[in-house]
Amino acid sequence: MKVKRRTVWLLTLLSLAAVISVYYVFEPDRNVDLATIFTDDTLQETTLTGVDDEEITATTSESYLFDEMRMEISNERSQLRDQLTQKIASDQYTAEEKNEAFNQMNALIEQESSEAMLEMLIESLGYSDALVRVNDDKAQVTVLSDEISKQQANEIIYVVRSELEEISDVTVNVQSNYY
Repeated sequence: MKVKRRTVWLLTLLSLAAVISVYYVFEPDRNVDLATIFTDDTLQETTLTGVDDEEITATTSESYLFDEMRMEISNERSQLRDQLTQKIASDQYTAEEKNEAFNQMNALIEQESSEAMLEMLIESLGYSDALVRVNDDKAQVTVLSDEISKQQANEIIYVVRSELEEISDVTVNVQSNYY
C-alpha cells in the first residue's frame, strides 16, 4: 500500500494537534482566558491579571551613560573582531600570523565574557548597575551608587580578583545616580 507524503504530513499534524489539545484540557491550574488572545483591545485597555506588583521589575538600566560606554566598547571590539576575521580568512598571511589572530580573537571573546560576568556579580552585591573594563593586568570598575564605603570597595575588589587571578590592579569608581 502506497501512502502519499501529503497524507503522512496531514496525519502527523492532526495527531500533534490532538496531543496538544489533550494536554491543555487536562492541565491543572490553568488560569488563561483564551478569549482575550483574540480581542481587538489596545494594549492600554488590556489588564494583566494574576501578577503581583512586587513581581514586576524594570529591565532598563538606570544609567544611560553606562549604556553609551558599553556601546562604544562594543563598537571598538566589533571592529577589532572584523579585522582579525579578515586576517584569518586572508591568503596574504602566514599560518603563524593567522594563529596569532585566532588567539587574539579568543582572548577578546574571553575578556568580553569575563567582564559581563563580573558586571552581573557586582550587580548581585546590590548595585543597580556596574561597568567593568579589563585591560592587560588592570581592571577598572565603575558602579552606579551615591557613595560606597571602603568595605564595599574591598568587596568589589575581592570579587574581581577572585574571578580574574591575573589582575593585579583594581580601581573602583563611583558614578552618582544623579549625573
